[in-house]
Amino acid sequence: MPSGHLLLEEPIRMASILEPSKASFFPAMTKIVGTLGPKSRSVEVISGCLKAGMSVARFDFSWGDPESHQETLENLKTAIKSTKKLCAVMLDTVGAEMQVVNKSKTPISLLADGQVVLTPDQGQEATPEILPINFDGLAKALKKGDTIFIGQYLFTGSETTSVWLEVSEVKGQDVVCIIKNSATLAGSLFTLHASQIHIDLPTLTEKDKEVISTWGVKNKIDFLSLSYTRHAEDVRQAREFLSKLGDLSQTHIFAKIENVEGLTHFDEILQEADGIILSRGNLGIDLPPEKVFLFQKSALYKCNMAGKPAVLTRVVDSMTDNLRPTRAEATDVANAILDGSDAILLGAETLRGLYPIETISTVGRICSEAEKVFNQDLYFKKTVKYVGEPMTHLESIASSAVRAAIKVKASIIICFTSSGRAARLIAKYRPTMPVLSVVIPRLKTNQLKWSFTGAFEARQSLIVRGLFPMLADPRHPAESTSATNESILKVALDHGKALGIIKSHDRVVVCQKLGDASVVKIIELED
Repeated sequence: MPSGHLLLEEPIRMASILEPSKASFFPAMTKIVGTLGPKSRSVEVISGCLKAGMSVARFDFSWGDPESHQETLENLKTAIKSTKKLCAVMLDTVGAEMQVVNKSKTPISLLADGQVVLTPDQGQEATPEILPINFDGLAKALKKGDTIFIGQYLFTGSETTSVWLEVSEVKGQDVVCIIKNSATLAGSLFTLHASQIHIDLPTLTEKDKEVISTWGVKNKIDFLSLSYTRHAEDVRQAREFLSKLGDLSQTHIFAKIENVEGLTHFDEILQEADGIILSRGNLGIDLPPEKVFLFQKSALYKCNMAGKPAVLTRVVDSMTDNLRPTRAEATDVANAILDGSDAILLGAETLRGLYPIETISTVGRICSEAEKVFNQDLYFKKTVKYVGEPMTHLESIASSAVRAAIKVKASIIICFTSSGRAARLIAKYRPTMPVLSVVIPRLKTNQLKWSFTGAFEARQSLIVRGLFPMLADPRHPAESTSATNESILKVALDHGKALGIIKSHDRVVVCQKLGDASVVKIIELED
């Protein structure tokens, strides 16, 4: 990874720090993924989340049943119609997750220096002395001295909702552990994480496959978040599974990197996946704390150069219960943007947090401020150098469009695309202005009926930094006469004006395909 990776404009005017943040149609170029759950499933709250800047709704199948998630999704559709804000849907799999089962739901208090036994015998009741787990291969994978974390939400082993255990001995299928901190586990299910241990569980479980082929197919999910991705083969298998499920062959797979195994095979996973989610909650357990920032910077750089969206988790945990983030959290969000993150994923903060709307709004404002000092010039040069020569036709057009837009101080870049690839490539060069991706639907047939593609492509740009989609009228073909292109351009410009991002005398860079040629043109708007 190159040195001097801090992408910051110098110098920052002190006066600019004191200026109030200006609200605009785009609270930020960086996208926000919100997890919908008990505290964020009503139409009213979801509408507030959309207005605050959420562009992807995440449905976490580690908890809740498909029926309750379906109700939440129906509420999301209602909120999208009323707010007129586009939103994509992400299904997050359970994956190779081990869980402690507490059938009675009675809170379990564990005391430091005591002993507790983990057993695969789920017929047993969970007590402070014995915890039944859903995996019978744990004893085979562990040895004396290994570390285990159990908790409902956080796994730091320092707060009272999670416990840190050390393996003292393995007895048959049971694992005897010493309790390292006092904690109370409340609820029916707790996640168990064995630090730096290979667990012989499939990445896509049978339960995951069932959820994807029923709930996922019914709702035409835009993104699949593949939990506990450990190898590139995990992504290939998931893609093969999706390819047989009709519309889901278009679903983008985001590999969730949450342990050392995934980290070790990061480069190959990045090649196979459509995007990456850096799950810092679990990574923070598997990695020594002092190594997490280094992996974050390296992984974001690699994603940026590959032109694949990178999503960061666990940024404002304290906002689960508080209206304001800590100073460290606010700085962490800003640094994630300066490091090149495309999106911030909010988990517990919106799922069960008390202030889901305020959290999205606060994170959006921090992102927006960081974007103002993002050193685009340095980033652009690094990206061009990394891509090297000769550039592909599309890379050349994309980088030229961004260079032109910056030189003429354009207020927006408009890109006509049918697959979404051209627009994503433009966004890869991180222009300082929004990229309006005008997705031109394509007509396809299965010999029985005609249908249009385009909705997937439009929604999938909602996770890419700086990219804002608009679905064109399907009666306008993607590559046609200049007259039709002019009429689509007029619609796009009117859309930009209505949003308040284009005004009279502004310059606009347009990137479009005319026959076999790609054209970048600069237009100056009249009154």
